[in-house]
Amino acid sequence: MIFEDTICAIATAQGGAIGVVRVSGPEAISKSNEIFCPAGGSALVERKPGSVVFGVIKDGEEILDEVLVTLFRAPHSYTGEDSVEISCHGSSYILQRVLQLLIRKGCRLAAPGEYTQRAFLNGKMDLSQAEAVADLIASTSSATHRMAMNQMRGGFSKELALLRDKLLHITSLMELELDFSDHEELEFADRSELMSLAEKIEYTINGLCNSFSLGNAIKNGIPVAIIGETNAGKSTLLNALLNEEKAIVSSIHGTTRDVIEDTVNIDGVLFRFIDTAGIRETHDEIETIGIERTFRKLEQADIVLWVLDSLEADMQIKQLSDKVLPLCESKHLIFVLNKSDLNDGNEWVLNGIPSSAEVIRISAKEKTNIDVLQRMLVKAANLPSISQNDVIVTNIRHYEALTRALESIRRVKDGLSMQLSGDLVSQDLRECIYHLSDIVGEVTTDDVLGNIFRNFCIGK
Repeated sequence: MIFEDTICAIATAQGGAIGVVRVSGPEAISKSNEIFCPAGGSALVERKPGSVVFGVIKDGEEILDEVLVTLFRAPHSYTGEDSVEISCHGSSYILQRVLQLLIRKGCRLAAPGEYTQRAFLNGKMDLSQAEAVADLIASTSSATHRMAMNQMRGGFSKELALLRDKLLHITSLMELELDFSDHEELEFADRSELMSLAEKIEYTINGLCNSFSLGNAIKNGIPVAIIGETNAGKSTLLNALLNEEKAIVSSIHGTTRDVIEDTVNIDGVLFRFIDTAGIRETHDEIETIGIERTFRKLEQADIVLWVLDSLEADMQIKQLSDKVLPLCESKHLIFVLNKSDLNDGNEWVLNGIPSSAEVIRISAKEKTNIDVLQRMLVKAANLPSISQNDVIVTNIRHYEALTRALESIRRVKDGLSMQLSGDLVSQDLRECIYHLSDIVGEVTTDDVLGNIFRNFCIGK
């Protein structure tokens, strides 16, 4: 695909020592050449691809900065077009001036994600790989980095290509029979072989669908609900885990009236901590809404930290166990006995707690045993080790397409079992292929592309 316009954008975050302005399109080299003066040698338009040239950016007679310019010629660039990257000093003033110069020369400011969109449309990557670029930029742990790198390098695409090849093999045999429908005795496709193949495809797609819960937890953080009565120290614990004053801490009961969420990386595992409103009987309308949200967040959590005031622990368990414990049956529950610094060495009596639950004594205020609690959380997360060769689904669009493909292949199996005619089975086969093709962008509409790339940062 040939784009007629040339785009430019700042491709680096503010505040660094170096800033990069990226230019791409049919006039990327010539437009950059108009504002760049090399320190020696030939002009930029005469340079070989892959050249890195030192010189200055000039606005008329004014020298804006000393820069390095890297030259890429189509199709050997990120976008597949002629491209230039101008490495300036990181001053936002300098970068903006360079950008304004390029726009004055006829370039257009790039839209969010337009460089990656052009790379996709020019065949440099498929859509799932393009989406992985955004995941790579947003990666916050080694696991999210490995998953994004695997997808960006085509690991997911290769898995889908294998599935589509098998499906196309089945479809070609089924549709060959339709071409000879006048001869009912002819059967090119062995039904038992097709059933075996469909079962293998179902198994693979089902495995990809099941990986989404793990991928979602790794990508967005394992949800950890911090619950308990008012003034038990939940907000103090959240601040201690995050190592910042995220939540308001007060001796007044009911200070936290809404859900507060934040993420933190502990030993390479991303956790999403959810500080909830204290659970108690109240006539305050706003506080009641907050408590209702507490129970909703509790249902969504994988790990629950039930924070207890160490001086009133047994009573608090007795008061709330009927409401809380039924919601924790499938979750990892940790009883956090807080305010241990006020306990004066007294023994705690905890009655009625599940045998599977863990107990830890801490002082959130003094940050005593917070490191022990963090190790307990990593152990409770129980995440498998992820290699760059593991295919794990993290994108909701991919998950939905795989779910529809799974439904289609199951209909194929049902059709083969009921000995339906080849044209009916072929329809479901084609539908399965369609949904798998949708993931890599072979049948994607402009609306879908717009929705995906508008969430990218400008410059990528």
